[in-house]
Amino acid sequence: MPAPGGAAYTDWGHPGLSARRGDAVLDAKLGELKRCIERFTGRDCAHPTAIAHLSLFRASAPSEPVQAVYEPALVIVAQGCKRVSLADEIYHFDPAHFLLVSVGLPVASQFINASPESPYLSLRIDLDLGQLSELILAEGPPEAHGRPQRGLAVGRAEPPLLDAVVRLLHLLDNPRDIGVLAPLVLREISYRLLVGEQGPRLRQIAAGNGQARRVATAIRWLKHNFAQPFRIEALAREVHMSPSGLHHQFKAVTAMSPLQYQKRLRLQEARRLMLGEGLDAATAGFRVGYESPSQFSREYRRLFGAPPRRDLAALKGEAQPAT
Repeated sequence: MPAPGGAAYTDWGHPGLSARRGDAVLDAKLGELKRCIERFTGRDCAHPTAIAHLSLFRASAPSEPVQAVYEPALVIVAQGCKRVSLADEIYHFDPAHFLLVSVGLPVASQFINASPESPYLSLRIDLDLGQLSELILAEGPPEAHGRPQRGLAVGRAEPPLLDAVVRLLHLLDNPRDIGVLAPLVLREISYRLLVGEQGPRLRQIAAGNGQARRVATAIRWLKHNFAQPFRIEALAREVHMSPSGLHHQFKAVTAMSPLQYQKRLRLQEARRLMLGEGLDAATAGFRVGYESPSQFSREYRRLFGAPPRRDLAALKGEAQPAT
């Protein structure tokens, strides 16, 4: 659309030109991000960094699905592609997109595009919900929010967010600056997420006392007490919701009922105990809250595709991606 009065046009009047220039900026930021991660990851594994909330990842081959609990975090892929499964939902994200997790969720994840010539490269920034709450309050009274949104989503990686992330990685070259500057850049990254397309998802969890915030409280309770039996009525009272309301809104956030969520946590922990601590199936099942070994074996097979002994035999010796 031409400017009023016949003035000379700008890029705003030519969406195609603006989009091409925007894509060029995005590509440049992603290229810089890729080079940074390559520089700080010499081998295939998870790489903790001197910045407490930042981890880097590299993989030179596709992986099998790995079960894990994702805590609130931002995951950005610089090269390759990743698939994450939440209950029956599948999420793909690549260098044009990021994964945002706003509550603790049991998921299965795998690299689906990685090779020695073009390794999977990504980073994870753990989110500080307290800091998000401070930023929301600094903007003014929290807005009222409607129905709780899913606690996991894929969003488009925009240049301002990538710019802040790249600056965070550059701090690894200057360890002396990390203590002062990293908190400032992490705060900027949180702000970019709040004002971006996925901001409402974070605001529901980090601010106010709405239904999503109460569901987050129920999630935390289940994560700390998953080995204990519970009644939905008691948990609903704990978070000041009705049983039916908690069930409905919990599923809206996690794609699972509270009972299904507890079961996922139990089975994932049992698998970790058997693989990492050498416990037998009966002992591991009892440790996570199962009284019946047959029920434990049946539900384990349903989730992991094989009974405990066969599943562990296949897993031993295989590298497990961390995120």
